[in-house]
Amino acid sequence: MTLRALELFSGLGGWRYALGELGSVVAAYDISPAANAAYELNHGERPHARELATLPAECLKAHGTDTWLLSPPCQPFCRMGNRQGLADPRCKAFLRLMAIFEEAPPKQLVLENVEGFLGSDAHALLIATLDRHGLHTQEYRLCPTQFGLPNQRPRVFVLASKRRLPHDPPPGLKPGPLAPFLDSEEDASLYLGAAVLARHKPGLDLVRSQDHRTACFIGGYGQRYVGSGSFLVTERGIRRFSTREVARLLGLPEAFRFPENTPQEKRYKLLGNGLSIPVARWVVQQLEG
Repeated sequence: MTLRALELFSGLGGWRYALGELGSVVAAYDISPAANAAYELNHGERPHARELATLPAECLKAHGTDTWLLSPPCQPFCRMGNRQGLADPRCKAFLRLMAIFEEAPPKQLVLENVEGFLGSDAHALLIATLDRHGLHTQEYRLCPTQFGLPNQRPRVFVLASKRRLPHDPPPGLKPGPLAPFLDSEEDASLYLGAAVLARHKPGLDLVRSQDHRTACFIGGYGQRYVGSGSFLVTERGIRRFSTREVARLLGLPEAFRFPENTPQEKRYKLLGNGLSIPVARWVVQQLEG
């Protein structure tokens, strides 16, 4: 089976990496100029910078795809968000996609979001829409630690297909140590100063190179300290993980890069909104049956 996919809320193109040889991304959509610039640099194609909340159905139908791959904004459902669900303005694009689905349903769909998505009104709307069109569904709660990666990033995946779906268990691999994911040469600017440590050190999630875990890196990691991700303890002191190190922990290929003019904080934000590629790849493989 070769999938012809739409990548919606495409970000850095995580779904495109995950899809691999299983198919192709026919078109991608995202409104972030920084995300689209990075996507074009790494994938050779620039996503459509169209607001999905107002997108005519004909625009998506014209691509002739059979699969939707999407990661809608998680803020309406995440632990640190407002948990307003569909009442959150950031859900307008999701609501529009559900309306387009009614008119032109794909044969397959895979959605990724935070655990708070389960049980939300958006989740209820999605399942009702999928059921109405006769798609079989499967849901997974997955974390990269189940795939051998030393990074805690629990996420929910909803799969839907006209074909019956398997319910295979995830690999259950044990995470390895952090050392192979670290840069061979450190960036000295990533080290935290005395004033920052005096204020925030008690709340930092501290790890060392021999540890087998890191906390989930969120979009605010480049600006926040507590609750934004892990910090590395070395002989020299305590530092942030570099964007390259975070990218490795997400499973992005070593060749992945940002445009040179992308600010550091924006890089962290884009990575924090990204996918764990090995997890997403395993999920997409379930569509094969």
